[in-house]
Amino acid sequence: MKIQAPTKSYTLASIVALIIGGAAYGLGLLNAEMALNEKGYYLAIILYGLFSMVSLQKTIRDKAEGISTSKIYYSLSWASAGISVGLLIIGLINADLLLSEKGFYAMAYVLSLFAAVTVQKNVRDKQAFAPAINDTPDILQEKQVSQ
Repeated sequence: MKIQAPTKSYTLASIVALIIGGAAYGLGLLNAEMALNEKGYYLAIILYGLFSMVSLQKTIRDKAEGISTSKIYYSLSWASAGISVGLLIIGLINADLLLSEKGFYAMAYVLSLFAAVTVQKNVRDKQAFAPAINDTPDILQEKQVSQ
């Protein structure tokens, strides 16, 4: 599998998307007229969702690169990602919110999850690409020393 380093603009766009999604979701919760325990539920769901999606992306990437991943952790990552999305759906269906507010939370949530996966992918791509860049000077130095 050939891995190319992500461009700076793509990396920046993914980070900005994560910030926008997270900030929009957070500001929505801050300004929402709901009980504090409901706000806590929605905050916990986004934190759980972000963690589970990053974990899922990592396990998928590990398997693709031939890094040993236990079946239980791989399965739990998929289940956790599904549960986090399911909890948001259940919460929004049962919430006493306008349909536009429900849509706002759903879109901010999906944007945040997608951006978190993309940021994680960019980090892994840069790590995989970095040794090739860092090896070049060492190889040149060894050739110069041997000559």
